[in-house]
Amino acid sequence: PATAPVPDTMETDGIQHECGFALLRLRKPVEYYVEKYGTAFYGMKKLYLFMEKQRNRGQDGCGIANVKLNLQPGVKYVHVERSVDKDPIRDVFHKVEAQAEDAMRGQDQANLKNSTWMKH
Repeated sequence: PATAPVPDTMETDGIQHECGFALLRLRKPVEYYVEKYGTAFYGMKKLYLFMEKQRNRGQDGCGIANVKLNLQPGVKYVHVERSVDKDPIRDVFHKVEAQAEDAMRGQDQANLKNSTWMKH
């Protein structure tokens, strides 16, 4: 029988008593945040501020997860970024920003206001 690959411990470490935990759920469509706040990344900005306020609470690292709702079967609906860098909050958000920039490269900026495109 074939052996399963050994999972990366950064992806499999369980939540322990040392872990801080928060949930930020945006309940309105992307268009609402674009119109009211001028950006589709309102939630990310709020999450960054929240995590900065929680800094120095004894955690060695941090991570964020994005869960997409109402997708077709077979579409990736969870994305996780973690870091144990010297400045883990900044490291995690730099990774996410780089991914967003890669996704937008060559795309119409109007897609930032398109909720269907933003889900993918």
